[in-house]
Amino acid sequence: MTTVSGLRCVVTGAASGIGHAVAEHLGKAGASVTCLDRNEPTAPVERFVRVDLADPASIDAAVAELGTGWDALINVAGIPGTAPAELVFSVNFLGLRHLTESMFESLNTGGAIVNVSSTAGFQWAERLPLLRELLAAESFEAGLDWFRRNPQDTNAYNLSKEALTVYTMAMGTGLVELGLRMNAVLPGPVDTPILPDFEDSMGKDTLDGLKFLLGRHASPEDIAAPIVFLASPEARWVNGHAMVVDGGITGAVLSGLVPAPEI
Repeated sequence: MTTVSGLRCVVTGAASGIGHAVAEHLGKAGASVTCLDRNEPTAPVERFVRVDLADPASIDAAVAELGTGWDALINVAGIPGTAPAELVFSVNFLGLRHLTESMFESLNTGGAIVNVSSTAGFQWAERLPLLRELLAAESFEAGLDWFRRNPQDTNAYNLSKEALTVYTMAMGTGLVELGLRMNAVLPGPVDTPILPDFEDSMGKDTLDGLKFLLGRHASPEDIAAPIVFLASPEARWVNGHAMVVDGGITGAVLSGLVPAPEI
């Protein structure tokens, strides 16, 4: 059984959806949960710190308010591709990276970072040289400048998740000296309040097809359990890993049983 009792955890996006489920799961298992979000969390948490992930100054203020001594940072907060492209990329990747790197020294030795990416970023390997160029733009401002100078043939949501997946894999061994781990969970479609936004941006027919193959979309709880595992001491040798949690769709695509979705 995954043991997180007594861990001090920061969860972004606990106001709804997957973040709510993660905070609830952690709390029931005996962890202490602080929520970072734009909105008040609906899950029971010990503390709420308001933050705007599109604003580095807001992130810096939140990190200062949080202090030190944390065991896990769980980055769930994100926005769908129906929002303005620059905002999507800023929140889903640049702000997440800025928050994460600002908290390196606030995490205890043995601490875990878990990022919620997405199977929507499944084309990361095809764009790896480009994504490595993006990752070399190390600050929020430099990354935003890169985004403005390099318009892509994919939507900003997919690009943000490609970048997050590659960032997670690349940072795993880099954090060993700090005594930290970083992993990612890559969900497919999840039945949350923003599912209609994903249907608009990725195509309702595409998402309905995935639902037909599996019988349903994931629930937030389906995704929360793997996230909590990766944050726990039981996952201590799992590092730099992008864990696909999509009911089997990715496996079917990679083995050639079904075509890759057009998203």
